[in-house]
Amino acid sequence: MPSYLFWLFSTVMLIGGAAVIAFRNPVASALSVVTCFVGLAGLFIGLSAFFVGVIQILVYTGAVMVLFLFIIMLLDLKDEEKRAKSLAPVAAGLGLVVAFFVQLIGILSRSPNLTAPALDNPVLAAAAAGFPQNSKIAISLNQGKLPDVHLIGHTLFTQYNLPLQILGVLLLVATIGVVVLSKRQAD
Repeated sequence: MPSYLFWLFSTVMLIGGAAVIAFRNPVASALSVVTCFVGLAGLFIGLSAFFVGVIQILVYTGAVMVLFLFIIMLLDLKDEEKRAKSLAPVAAGLGLVVAFFVQLIGILSRSPNLTAPALDNPVLAAAAAGFPQNSKIAISLNQGKLPDVHLIGHTLFTQYNLPLQILGVLLLVATIGVVVLSKRQAD
């Protein structure tokens, strides 16, 4: 990825993230999250992770943000009234930022500077040994192709199946909770 595209998508993402916090209108904040997701998808596509970039646009920007906007509009939230700013939330926010940077520096200082191996046929054939030989993943890897969709699906539904199910139930319960709370407010 050319460096100017990296900086462009990173800037779009950072501006979208800052706008989420800066806007008091919940709908404007949700649309700022969409801007942040589009910048992230651009970064994924620039890193040749085309599937993840497209899924970022389709799933997160399309489906999840439509759900969030639906819930926000169902709650009928108004602009938050301006009130006197206290020092406690600002101090807590700055403390979290400092803690994040300390963790980031600690992780980056211990991480080795490794590069990804080239995806040539011997490397792909060696990776195919970890899968059953009759599976679509092993067949594609032996043919010199990288089946990223199958690999993501296999990893998601084997190693991360329980967290995926928990997340689905959590989103369902949150949506039902919002509907119940908005019904009580209307009465």
